[in-house]
Amino acid sequence: MTAAASGPAFTSPPDPPVNLPPVTERSEAAADEQKGVDNLIKAAMAGSVVLLVAIIADFVWANEDYADYLAMLAALLLGGPIVWGAARALWTGRCSHDHPEGHGHGEGCDHGAAHAEPEGGSHMEELVALAILASFALGEYMECALVAFFMLIASLIEHRTAVGALRDIESLVRITPTRAVRLAAGQDGQAGREEEVAAAQLRAGDVVVVRPGDNVPADGIIRSGESSINQANITGESLPVEKQPGDTAYAGTINQTGRLEIEVTKAGEDSTLGKVKNLILQASQTRPAVVRELSKYTAYYTPVVLMLAAILFVLTENPEAAISLLLVACPCALILCGPTAVVASLSAASRLGIYVKSVADLEVVRRTTAFVMDKTGTLTTGELAVTKMRPAEGVDPAELLRLAATAEKDSRHPVARAVVAMAEKASVEPAGVTRFAEEAGRGVSVSLQEGGEVLVGREAFLNDAGVDASGLDMAGSDGLSLLYVARDGQAVGWVGMADGLRPGAAEAIEDLDAEGVKQRVMITGDRRSSAERVASQLALTGFSAEALPGDKLTLVEQLKAAGHTVAVIGDGVNDGPALAAGHVSIAMGAAGSDVAVDAATIALMNNELNRLPFLVRLSRKTVNVIRQNLVFTGVYIVFMLVLLGLGYLTPLWAAIGHGVSSIVVIFNSARLVREGEGMEVATPGRLEEEAPRKRVVTERVAPAGAALPA
Repeated sequence: MTAAASGPAFTSPPDPPVNLPPVTERSEAAADEQKGVDNLIKAAMAGSVVLLVAIIADFVWANEDYADYLAMLAALLLGGPIVWGAARALWTGRCSHDHPEGHGHGEGCDHGAAHAEPEGGSHMEELVALAILASFALGEYMECALVAFFMLIASLIEHRTAVGALRDIESLVRITPTRAVRLAAGQDGQAGREEEVAAAQLRAGDVVVVRPGDNVPADGIIRSGESSINQANITGESLPVEKQPGDTAYAGTINQTGRLEIEVTKAGEDSTLGKVKNLILQASQTRPAVVRELSKYTAYYTPVVLMLAAILFVLTENPEAAISLLLVACPCALILCGPTAVVASLSAASRLGIYVKSVADLEVVRRTTAFVMDKTGTLTTGELAVTKMRPAEGVDPAELLRLAATAEKDSRHPVARAVVAMAEKASVEPAGVTRFAEEAGRGVSVSLQEGGEVLVGREAFLNDAGVDASGLDMAGSDGLSLLYVARDGQAVGWVGMADGLRPGAAEAIEDLDAEGVKQRVMITGDRRSSAERVASQLALTGFSAEALPGDKLTLVEQLKAAGHTVAVIGDGVNDGPALAAGHVSIAMGAAGSDVAVDAATIALMNNELNRLPFLVRLSRKTVNVIRQNLVFTGVYIVFMLVLLGLGYLTPLWAAIGHGVSSIVVIFNSARLVREGEGMEVATPGRLEEEAPRKRVVTERVAPAGAALPA
């Protein structure tokens, strides 16, 4: 399949970084905007009643004078908000159409959420205001009121529909509780009294009480209590997660069963939820490439339309024709093509725990032809377990484990956690250290308090330190990830570990193949035998083993040089250079990881690999919907202009057509909101229920750091 590479490659520069105000300011702006919409509804209702009475007076009572006065009042009530909003937008130099939540005749700008328009601004809403003013000035009060009525009704429908999609995203702003129950410091080590405080007052080190049914007010570590927590707001997981002391709880998640005491580690916008909110709000401010292209010409649009309307009036001496042209030429539907689709797709993605930093990143995903995936923690669970130890002759197994745990206890690598966990299980106490040094992707060296130096890592790491590990017994090491251990320049044995394939990994790789991703490459620092064991179960086109962080970067660059659009998937911790080099970078399991959220362009808050092919499909459907909207809008404008040229279009029907076209665009975009519905989060038990299916790996296997042939 070649669909991934289809479609034009827009080259317009991306939007500049968006400086978002604090959440409280955004909430106040949203409240002000909602107040404006409420006032607009009141004006529409009052004007509609007066307009209805005017129509009755004209057609039933045949009282034209009375009807004219009522129609004038209705025109003021209905047209006033539109003219005022356009004037305010003109004065502030902003246009509410850039973002669907701010769209609406009479709303003006969206209180700072919209971008200031480039090149002097785009004041297309003023075309409608000019049409209403022209009708009023000509004394066509009934027509003016009817046009304003249909424009307001259409705008309110647009606003309600667009906000319906946006609320799936903005709901994150409202799920963090504003109050929290904090334990005050007690005396003599005793638990303090409970006090209710504002969540904004929480700081790292505070202990909060979270009862069943409450939202967790901040990120933290559970100190006491056990419970089930619904993390769907953050990770998209459909099932509650069992939590116990020592586990992490995230702000905005819902405590369901037990009472918890949580020590705060991050609060406010530093929490995972705070970062997620900023991600989605920032993404909603960015624009698709095609919209950025169109924005280059918007500064000239309004003057050209005004000139054409003036020429039409001079040639035809028909003011209604000029007014109709102004209404037809107001391209609300055209400007809504991109933002509505963006909001809907971001809503669908966030529901599944996928957060995109920029719409440009989402657009690139559809053209991706190569996926480079880390093995440990991405394709596998990352939950390594020690399965075999082989001490050197004369070395006690407990001593081998003690030395390994001593070196690894201060490392955060999954391998280190597995070694330390095994030592705890075996009741082996690590020794104290006076020096700790970790070389990324290679190993760890420490100095012991009791005297001596310990090295733990790859065989090459030990060799570079002058330690020869070739004499160790390697029986039973095939397919395992190995840590070699040395003390005072002598190899004392190795520790072997293995982890299982992540549930749904095989199906996800097959789906990527079906989506036209030509290169599906696994890269790992593990030995070739361990990499082969995992690769044999997946539909990969190849893999690279024993790779250093620099080798991962080289592989990505070589794939790019071969003409591929490359997506790099990793945990965001050990894959920094490779993530930065990819056209798209996706951090797996980013919940709670500042490094992962900052390093990647797309953050996947859970570890479900089925989100990857979904992301490709969503990207393509988003671009397709934008194109559909553009085609429909273009056809609509041409059709209305033809009717205008034939003399069949009145201002009233132009206003109705204007509203209908915008509503069609919004409803077409709203289809994206339902994408991904029904996708369930895989559970560990699911893997056990399915018979393993072997995958054939292409014989082209890349050496460490080498790229696969295109």
